[in-house]
Amino acid sequence: MQQTLRRIYSGFTTVLVTVVVILAILLVGVRVAGIVPYTVLSGSMEPTYHVGSLIYVKSVDPMTLKVGDPLTYRMPDGTVVTHRIIEVLEDSASERRFRTQGDANEIPDGSPVNAKNIIGKPLFTIPYMGYVSWFVQNPPGTYVVLAGAFALLILTMLTDVLFPPKTAEEEQKEEEKTSAENAGDS
Repeated sequence: MQQTLRRIYSGFTTVLVTVVVILAILLVGVRVAGIVPYTVLSGSMEPTYHVGSLIYVKSVDPMTLKVGDPLTYRMPDGTVVTHRIIEVLEDSASERRFRTQGDANEIPDGSPVNAKNIIGKPLFTIPYMGYVSWFVQNPPGTYVVLAGAFALLILTMLTDVLFPPKTAEEEQKEEEKTSAENAGDS
């Protein structure tokens, strides 16, 4: 019975650790590959990017961008925006700028986006993951996550305390008991 409980407990902690690792990769680990996640805070790009989604943005050469591409950029006030390119403007100084508009907006954005303000192009999105990201990055969510990670660490360490492994002597007695039971069944 104790071995069964040990396996169940071990399986439970393994699933929890796996979930934490996957979330860590989705929220932080992708940065290693040069992909930066951003939380969608407004409905200007509905239905392409829903509010609360997490979009993953990779830097891109502005010369490769074309009309119809989604574009993530930083406005002069520091706000990060993702809208769609509706026009590519070539200046006489060979600088590229982009006129953008949100999919759900009826009018284009006020001023063109300079190439130097481009963060990148969204690769993919995960619905609702932005809520998780926002929670983790802001108190009290940060504290909850840290406490949860500490608790998970303790849980994984407690396996041997709660369900101590059998000693060699206990293993031998169990084998003898099983052998005797099997011999009695014959």
